[in-house]
Amino acid sequence: MAWDYSEKTKQLFMDAVHGKPGTHLGEVENPDGLGEHGSLACGDAIRFTFRVKRHPTDPTKDVITEARYLTFGCTSAIAASEALCAIIEQGCYTPIEALKITNQDIVKYLEGLPRQKIHCSVMGAEALEAAVFNWAQRRGVDLKSLGVDLHAEEKSDGRIVCKCFSLSEPYIRRKIKELNLHTIAEITGAIKAGGACMSCHHVPGGLQDLLDETWGAKSPPPKPAVRLPVLGAAPVEAVEPTGPAEPPMSTYQFDKKIENAVEQYVRPMLRQDGGDVEIVDIKGTLVYCRLTGACQGCQNASQTLRMLVERTLKEMVDERIRVIDV
Repeated sequence: MAWDYSEKTKQLFMDAVHGKPGTHLGEVENPDGLGEHGSLACGDAIRFTFRVKRHPTDPTKDVITEARYLTFGCTSAIAASEALCAIIEQGCYTPIEALKITNQDIVKYLEGLPRQKIHCSVMGAEALEAAVFNWAQRRGVDLKSLGVDLHAEEKSDGRIVCKCFSLSEPYIRRKIKELNLHTIAEITGAIKAGGACMSCHHVPGGLQDLLDETWGAKSPPPKPAVRLPVLGAAPVEAVEPTGPAEPPMSTYQFDKKIENAVEQYVRPMLRQDGGDVEIVDIKGTLVYCRLTGACQGCQNASQTLRMLVERTLKEMVDERIRVIDV
């Protein structure tokens, strides 16, 4: 499906992919703070690093001067990470002040995100917390004495509920309350829990149990009455659901949708830097492409194919698509 991103979100993503000046994709060498969140094995993940200008006597007055990220994720994950870094650098925050940045601040900076992509903003905020905790350990800052609780015990002591993303019971309980989550779908959309194998949805101690314990168990909806057949009457035909069902795309329609996405979205961005892309062949969900122009032979060619071409096609056409360099 094609996500309805704001123009700012799309521009931040494109600028990051192209390595435009002022963007933050990368990693701070010898950082003062490092934090990670997510799972590379099952989906979106972020590695967040920052550098500070150290105060000569009081480490709590260190100021973040540089922030960078490495992320494995979609358009919104990259754009949300860009937004986080920009907010921090523009605000001249201390690490402790940066903790006031919430996922809502990131969404506002992006001028909105689709509901199903809110977890990307949460991911950045969680990586920031982990990086600040790391900075505090390096600088000998006692966060608890300052009234700062980063929930460090959630991973070390908590039972893992979502094994795919290594999310613990205390963490999920906290996020259910903080983000006012009331359904499994909302949990998955906000923090990704239950979004991979889904085995944690209804098992004992799983997501539904945590929701019920937090908000109170709801009575199951009444079952529809069964219409018994009447003797001697004609059999009752099953009632079809109302509303037209979306017909599956033909191979031709699928290929045309790929070509349109490349023509209208990918190609204009590549041409800004003197590059271009050629679709060599399409076999099912495999799209064979060749970069041309300034992009041909570029050391970042594979990154461009994966982060720009493949990600765009996944989001605008079908998330099963894989782009093959030829």
